Amino acid sequence: MNPTEVTHRPGTTHEVTNQAPPLADYNLFTTDAALGEALARAGANWHRETLARHGETLGKAETLALADLANRHEPELHTHSPRGERIDAIEFHPAWHELLALLRKEGLHALPYSDPQPGAMAARCAGYFLHAQLESGSLCPLTMTFASIAVLQRETALFETLRAPLYTREHDARDLPLAQKRSMMIGMGMTEKQGGSDVRSNRTEARPAGVETGRGAAYLLTGHKWFFSAPQCDAHLVLARTTEHDGISCFFVPRYRPDGTKNAVNVQRLKNKLGNRSNASSEVEFFDAYGVMIGDEGRGVPTIIEMANYTRLDCVIGSAALMRAALVQAIHHARHRSAFGRVLAQHPLMQNVLADLALESEAATVLFMRLARAFEDSADAKPGDTDDQSLEARAWRRIVTPAAKFWVCKRALAFTGEAMEVWGGNGYVEEGPMARFYREAPVNSIWEGSGNVMCLDVLRALEREADAAQALFLAWRRDAQTHPVLNAALDRLSVLLNGAPGTREASARRIAQQIVLIAQAMLLRDGPPEVAEAFIATRLDEHDADCDRVFGTLPARFDHAAIIERAFPARPV
Repeated sequence: MNPTEVTHRPGTTHEVTNQAPPLADYNLFTTDAALGEALARAGANWHRETLARHGETLGKAETLALADLANRHEPELHTHSPRGERIDAIEFHPAWHELLALLRKEGLHALPYSDPQPGAMAARCAGYFLHAQLESGSLCPLTMTFASIAVLQRETALFETLRAPLYTREHDARDLPLAQKRSMMIGMGMTEKQGGSDVRSNRTEARPAGVETGRGAAYLLTGHKWFFSAPQCDAHLVLARTTEHDGISCFFVPRYRPDGTKNAVNVQRLKNKLGNRSNASSEVEFFDAYGVMIGDEGRGVPTIIEMANYTRLDCVIGSAALMRAALVQAIHHARHRSAFGRVLAQHPLMQNVLADLALESEAATVLFMRLARAFEDSADAKPGDTDDQSLEARAWRRIVTPAAKFWVCKRALAFTGEAMEVWGGNGYVEEGPMARFYREAPVNSIWEGSGNVMCLDVLRALEREADAAQALFLAWRRDAQTHPVLNAALDRLSVLLNGAPGTREASARRIAQQIVLIAQAMLLRDGPPEVAEAFIATRLDEHDADCDRVFGTLPARFDHAAIIERAFPARPV
């Protein structure tokens, strides 16, 4: 043999086989039977074609690539201009702005307000759910913008100046005073170093900028915020104490002062977060920052809690979307990867795992869609309404929402880890989406109130909304009267709720969990019986319940393959 003859060329040691192709070019909406059915129940079928179009756009390979780009090229803080001016500018990769443009184009920042009609809240939540399967970081400023509208609408004069840039479906990425922009985003500044969720410990001070004080007056804020969400927003709702009142007030703090100069909100640094890498979160200091009081003086916490109620719903949707995204990736991988002589999806134990994940995902989907209906119904209710429908809507919104925020967001952590494991080693590397889903999973459980805060809120709501709670539980009793497992689950919940006060607080997580599982079981009964009964057997039956254990423990009597096919239909080969 000629010693100069090439006998080996790099890259030809083996043929690449048995690797799942990337999941792309599929429709996120039309492949989700549970979402489509829930949309119809919510009276939002008029939005079906729009969601189908949006679902097709989101599933395209080039759209999916935006999520990876936005998370690999993280935002950068530039505190000063080359001339030494304080600018506190945040530089984003163009993919970030493309994602925000997609969100605004679909009206997901304002749909129930800008286009009010029956089912609009459910339509908006369904669209948000689809986008949340693509990328989580871009949801943060959109969620806060959406949630702020309910609060700002009560400030008539201020809102008239904000209506057009809030409602427009155009994304304006320019960093300019509001008067020069076509659209705007709004963020939130609540927590400080010494308090976290205990915002009543906030020390930021606000003193009158002129002779006028109280609601609608201008103030100058001095202090800090430890977590200042999306500092690039055009304005933030901020909590601070006035010198005239012991309580905390809420302020609208724009990025630029009325005279067009940059407001004195100095970004100290961006947070180095575990996940949500595409989005900028920051620490800031106020140096006589200009702000306008919204709501009554000393009532800042109740004012901003109204905003938080909406953001908590979006936390539920975001976690449900992570579940859905991880589920379809896991099913797709299992249908293309072979092991021990057949594709993974044909192995009975893998089918059990995937079917169990599918049940959890569908339960989360029907729950957030029912909450969306409740938000709409309770918004339409008149003060003092005591009919059963109004009371139930209040209970779903005020009691079930924080319980869902606790439970669904908690389940997302275990869920994304299990789905990653389906991928094996390929799931653990950053080139694929599973590692990003896993890193994203904890944020919704922490943001807008941790698990304990949510469960204590459930207890408070049960006490303050006793009539609404009774109406909901009676409705569940009527629906469950022929189902022994559901009746027994309601009995166990009743025992927990009637315990001593100290016992109730110690059992708050169990109470919230039981409320959510019963709610999900009731809702799933509107769908295929096989899905509902498999969920009830493994989440609520005392003799067979595995809801707090690992996924993949479904009884063999259920048709696992059929549950998987419903969750994500196989494509024709």
